[in-house]
Amino acid sequence: MKAGKGGILGALGNATSGGSQRGDRNVKSSAVRVCHLGKYYPPAPGGIESHVHTLAHAQADLGAAVTVACINHEPGPTVVEQDGPVEVLRLGRVGTLAKFDLCPDLGRHLARIDADVLHVHVPNPTMLLALIQARPRKPVVVTYHSDVIRQRVLGALFRPIERLAYRQARAVMTTSPLYPGGSQFLQPYGPMLHVLPHGIDLDAYLNPSPQARAEAERIRAEHGQGEPIWVGAGRHVYYKGFLHAIRALTRVRGRLILIGDGPDQAALRAEAERLGVADRVLFPGVLRHYLDLVPYYLAADAFWFPSNARSEAFGLVQVEAMACGCPVINTAIPHSGVPWVSLHEQTGLTVPVNDPVALAAAAQRLLDEPGLRDRLAEGARQRAVDEFDHRVMAQRSLEIYDRVLQAAAVPGPAPPARLLPSHWL
Repeated sequence: MKAGKGGILGALGNATSGGSQRGDRNVKSSAVRVCHLGKYYPPAPGGIESHVHTLAHAQADLGAAVTVACINHEPGPTVVEQDGPVEVLRLGRVGTLAKFDLCPDLGRHLARIDADVLHVHVPNPTMLLALIQARPRKPVVVTYHSDVIRQRVLGALFRPIERLAYRQARAVMTTSPLYPGGSQFLQPYGPMLHVLPHGIDLDAYLNPSPQARAEAERIRAEHGQGEPIWVGAGRHVYYKGFLHAIRALTRVRGRLILIGDGPDQAALRAEAERLGVADRVLFPGVLRHYLDLVPYYLAADAFWFPSNARSEAFGLVQVEAMACGCPVINTAIPHSGVPWVSLHEQTGLTVPVNDPVALAAAAQRLLDEPGLRDRLAEGARQRAVDEFDHRVMAQRSLEIYDRVLQAAAVPGPAPPARLLPSHWL
């Protein structure tokens, strides 16, 4: 659908009642206009893509005027579409080089976007280069989803360009309070840092459908047979730590269901065979829809999340399991949000990284200690509601925008940000 007058490509200052040039706008009394700058946007798959979709819709539900500008993941020209209340500009690309999307018109389009705040989600080198080119005359905020862990050479070469782009930023948001401590790149931005945890629509997890409950009963009857069920989910890649989950299974009874697929699955199957637990490890593959995970969370005695690297910066599947009342056994990855999302002895149990013995011992505690699993399940559901609901995330983001816009209206440097709410300290 084409955008009408005052849409994402409208001239600056033409859109919305109560709007005016930056600095004159009363952000508390009128709807803020935000444009998210993503790499791609659903139906393109990906964690950042899903996050942008959830945040954009939740902000729109709170009254914000929300647009998204991204690269068109499909071949074709630039198009403007309507995704419910969210307007989406998908910019055509002419090619890709070393993971950079080549989009010659991107900078020109960014300069024309009509919004109060530009919210860029990184890693996203294409958008950062375009921001340098466009030099938009509006505040920029950044959500820093994760460091570049594996592509270190390419990341190091791009660092000077990132630093240049960040000169336009008025706020840098991380997804947990722990992550900045381990990020050399984020260290210089301490006064600008805010924490904006991921959030999701929790309803399907807090209130499972009758069909989901029935499927959970079927899973328990078919795979449990009176024994515990442990569930893991995610790409079968090195940093998910699923090899250690299989090794832990040699020390605790029950079946392990590893949902997903990936390049390491052959190695996982081989390890299960080598250790003699192949008959207790199930590989159902990739599910048709993300909500198809709900019955597995309901059927599980615990959700195993043994990731072992800061590539795992948050672990949103932990929130899904928690909202279903499924305790999480996760790992103490240094300077990662993983052990902060699900808290030790409150919503699950946290064990050292790459330690299958400790993982098995934690699972055994859930089986042996009366009332432990029920206590953790109750705490998990409550924490999911309090901290990771999509509406909570959206409200926090709008409060950060408000602070940024108020500071932009006052000459001089922005005041220091409050990094953590008091209940996170």
